[in-house]
Amino acid sequence: MIDKPASVLLPAALSAALLLFSSGCEQEPQQTGPRENAAEPAQSAPEPTPPAFANYTERGDLPAIHERGILRLLAPRGPVNDALPRDGLPSSEWRQLAEKFAHSRGLEPQWVYVDNFAGMMPALVEGRGDVIATNFSRTDKRAEQVAFTRALRYVRELLVTRRDRNGDTAGPLQVAVRRGSAFAQTLSADERQQRFAIEYLDEAIGHDQLLAGVAGGKYPATVIDSNLADALLPAYPDLAASGELKSQRAIAWAVRRDASQLESALNEFFTAEHLLATEHRQRPRRDWEAIRESRTLRVLTRNHPASYFMWRGELMGFDYDLLKKFASDNNLRLSMVVPGPDVDLAEALNAGMGDLVAASLTVTDARRKQGMTFTRPYLQVNEQVIAAKKSADGESDRPTAELLAGKQVMVNPLSSFHAHLQAVASDQSDPMEIVPVEGATTEQLIDAVARGEYAHTVADSHLVAIESTYRDDFAVIGELPEKQDIAWAVRPDQPQLLEKLNGFLNQHYRGLFFNVTYNKYFREPKRIRRYQQERLRTVDRLSPYDPIVRRIADRADRDWRMIIAQMYQESRFNPKAKSFAGARGLMQVLPRTARQMGVSNLFEPENGIRAGISYLGWLEDRFPRDLPFDQRIYFTLAAYNAGHGHVRDARNLAARLGRNPDLWFGNVEIAMLMLSQPEHYRKARFGYVRGREPVNYVREIRERYLGYLSVARNEKGGE
Repeated sequence: MIDKPASVLLPAALSAALLLFSSGCEQEPQQTGPRENAAEPAQSAPEPTPPAFANYTERGDLPAIHERGILRLLAPRGPVNDALPRDGLPSSEWRQLAEKFAHSRGLEPQWVYVDNFAGMMPALVEGRGDVIATNFSRTDKRAEQVAFTRALRYVRELLVTRRDRNGDTAGPLQVAVRRGSAFAQTLSADERQQRFAIEYLDEAIGHDQLLAGVAGGKYPATVIDSNLADALLPAYPDLAASGELKSQRAIAWAVRRDASQLESALNEFFTAEHLLATEHRQRPRRDWEAIRESRTLRVLTRNHPASYFMWRGELMGFDYDLLKKFASDNNLRLSMVVPGPDVDLAEALNAGMGDLVAASLTVTDARRKQGMTFTRPYLQVNEQVIAAKKSADGESDRPTAELLAGKQVMVNPLSSFHAHLQAVASDQSDPMEIVPVEGATTEQLIDAVARGEYAHTVADSHLVAIESTYRDDFAVIGELPEKQDIAWAVRPDQPQLLEKLNGFLNQHYRGLFFNVTYNKYFREPKRIRRYQQERLRTVDRLSPYDPIVRRIADRADRDWRMIIAQMYQESRFNPKAKSFAGARGLMQVLPRTARQMGVSNLFEPENGIRAGISYLGWLEDRFPRDLPFDQRIYFTLAAYNAGHGHVRDARNLAARLGRNPDLWFGNVEIAMLMLSQPEHYRKARFGYVRGREPVNYVREIRERYLGYLSVARNEKGGE
């Protein structure tokens, strides 16, 4: 079995991220926090209110922010009516994302409101806030004063006027915009100064008020971001929006220019949130025919030494290897989904986040009541009582119930161990004390027992066998009654998938493939020691070149973990690697490409890394800016492998086939595979491509990156 965290399905902030990154604008958030430097006494009320936040000056980077324990989030003050929810407005999603980032860093989020956009950058630079966490346009002028994160979204700036506007009116058009907004910079550009006159608004005015002012004749015109126009303009039929400004802006958050650690942390967080939001979204529940049609089997699991883990950048595990064989036999791709520690596997399965659960699950009635239907067992284990080696002498000679009488035993309250211990305790004259440790994995509990923090815990015998091959600081001192079955789980509405899985297990159980795989993970001490001693348990060190990658990736606003995942795919961390085509170094860049990036001697690790990251940036700029955040990552990786021209051909073919040319998985990747067929590559501008290579390339890098994230979540849960 595997320990499971508290049952919370799809955290709200994660779900909101899907909505968040489809919109972006300079929208005032609702006013729910204190005004900057607020010191006014609270109004009298029936119940006492907490004291107003007393702001302070802090210009430090992330370590200094951690010392205070508070992350101050800057946003402009908005009018009351802008706080009302409306479809398409991203203010609440921005708020959720900012607060989730703060909590992910162990910080308390504190909103600090300034009167208008013009006041945000001074407040940030002067140390009265830490992050401008609103829909903030990135401009060259602003970038001279603050540092921007990676662009979250690109939007067009639309000029809004009345439909009956007389375009031949003499003189420049008067346009009302808020002081300090990027719109003012757009309108004041040299080529527009003769066409527009700016009316600066200093009060806290929202988009609805601006649009109503234009509709009522108070203002001749205003400017609005393209994503907001879709949500707001239907309420104003007398208004029209045009793209005559021909301006596109990047939406990003901002920090102080010397807060490089905070900027890097935000960029890592954004990348992870985008990819996880797509990976963990609820999907239609499906049985075998739909799975086969999609050609992808999605498996819910945990980062666990007996099921699924990372070793030297490779995905491994007993469950993983079995299901990889099952997927291959059925011409399917295997996609492992590792939900966060706050997502229950049974509920994730019922929500459609995956097609089955394979996580060393013990078969229990409680899990059946949650809606799990189990395959035939493929393992049987004993639940063993663990104590520290130094305190275990003589204890194993007594019966388990007698041994544990009056003792403390620490287990995850949602594990099968908890119920089994309760059954034993009910028959004890001096009942044991079962101490729940929420969210802890069995490995983490064994570590705590070995360190002397806990007296006893319980672990499955197959996990104990793995742990015992490379450590001797704990001992088995007893066993709970009865052997337990380990199986995979599906939903009751998946009889076809259940039949397929049982057929696979019946065919291979105790056969050559099964036995070789079983011995690999549970019976060969030398191999197990190598895997487990070098198994990735922390993301502090992913490769020998982490410091170089972090430094160069930070400058490029990229998640260094994604670069490491790609580097392993390219060279297996071998700086002297050379391909048959002449690509060289850790990132396998061609010398002529490196020269275009201003880099030579690719066998030097820093040069190879710099060339690869620069080339990624060059490729990303070749794609439309309005691609979703995560899709820009996938298209860029595909282009790195196959060339930008072939990816462009695949996008065009996808559109002709009625698939979405802006989505990689299940859409453009299908077209890429078809470009190896004469009827398609002969019509393509860049001709033939071995499509399976970029398809596998993107999938494997994504899976490895998600594996890194699962290790990070496991590590954080253990804290």
